[in-house]
Amino acid sequence: MPLALRNLAIDFDSFFASVEQQERPALRGRPVGVVPVMAETTGLVAISLEAKRLGLKRNARVSEARQLCPGIAIVESRPEVYIDYHRRLKAAVERCIPVKKIQSIDEFECELTKDFAEAPERARALARQIKTAIARDVGEIVWCSIGIGPNWFIAKLASDIDKPDGLLVLGESDLPGKLIERNLKLADFTGIGPNMDKRLRAAGIDTIEKLYAASSGQLRAIWGSVEGARFHAWMRGEPQERAQTKHNTIGHGHVLPPEGRNHATALAVLHRLLQKAAMRLRHTGHYAGSLNVSVRYRDDVEWRADRHFNETQDTLHFTHVLNELWAARPREHQRRVPLQISVMLGRLLESSAHTGDLFDQKTETTRGRLHSAIDELNKTFGKNSVYFGGAHGATDYAPMRIAFTRIPEPELEEIDASRKGRLKPKKETG
Repeated sequence: MPLALRNLAIDFDSFFASVEQQERPALRGRPVGVVPVMAETTGLVAISLEAKRLGLKRNARVSEARQLCPGIAIVESRPEVYIDYHRRLKAAVERCIPVKKIQSIDEFECELTKDFAEAPERARALARQIKTAIARDVGEIVWCSIGIGPNWFIAKLASDIDKPDGLLVLGESDLPGKLIERNLKLADFTGIGPNMDKRLRAAGIDTIEKLYAASSGQLRAIWGSVEGARFHAWMRGEPQERAQTKHNTIGHGHVLPPEGRNHATALAVLHRLLQKAAMRLRHTGHYAGSLNVSVRYRDDVEWRADRHFNETQDTLHFTHVLNELWAARPREHQRRVPLQISVMLGRLLESSAHTGDLFDQKTETTRGRLHSAIDELNKTFGKNSVYFGGAHGATDYAPMRIAFTRIPEPELEEIDASRKGRLKPKKETG
């Protein structure tokens, strides 16, 4: 019996750049590059469809982009706008079908019911309905490509290979024929990066035909784990649970703008990043047992240091550790020009598993109240309303950023507008 169509993948094309074009009509039809900071040496975090057609790649430096795409518009990233669009897009999609999982800020996974799963034309009609809802309720410039398949792996592949504004159904009978027709490369499959591509080729697998001809045991041997067998099942459309990724760190990184590439500013920004991470740590209900700090310099040299300690949520403790690690930097690193910095809290422990220090319980309780009060003030009146002195002079650095796999919460990192500037809800009258 043929496998049913179970999954629908929605991938928003050139998301950040498309949102900018939707918001600013003057940018429509033009190549656009989105950057984290306005500097010629920074890399593009997103590019418009027009820029892609001219051969520009994401992560290219601004100076390179200007050479390849004369007249390209370079705009600074506005995470709060993209998050707002993300939420609106989710609402528009859910007026047509529930979103099963948010894969990233620009990618949704939906699960088809039996009525759609066994009727490809109905599934296509649903996809067109989703596109219409997005254009009507969010914006006609924010395009999406939709893939439909018997599992998430195939549905995502379909959304990736039919861009932009695509709609492709890949059923069991289409595999691998339609993939071969489109001249797909091994690296077009999710899960085959540069290293796995080399391993497959070393094993004599260099085409889609050979990949599909390989047995489950062969792929398991090449992967060196059960993931190879899972991959074998996925690419045949078989339903199979994906391995869950457990994140055990909370942190932030920042590329310093030209005027901030000095050691005093780098340290202040590290404190700013650390305070953001500590607030997120408490918000998620975790304790951290390690701190890692890194600095990448202009000449591509990197310094890293870390320290383990008893799990805590205490920003003041993290601050002391950061200062001690910074002071212990090798002398030769203190003469280099810092370019990019990051701080990471690790060895996370859920609150329910935390046991307080028997000899320091009073300090932990007191500081817990202090940090709770500071967090409430910052959520209510905006970030940096209250901050520790190490971040002084750097509060305008490291604004909210979006990693595609982590969608920040403006209510946490910027301001919670629902509070309307009040620490306590306004009492209803009447």
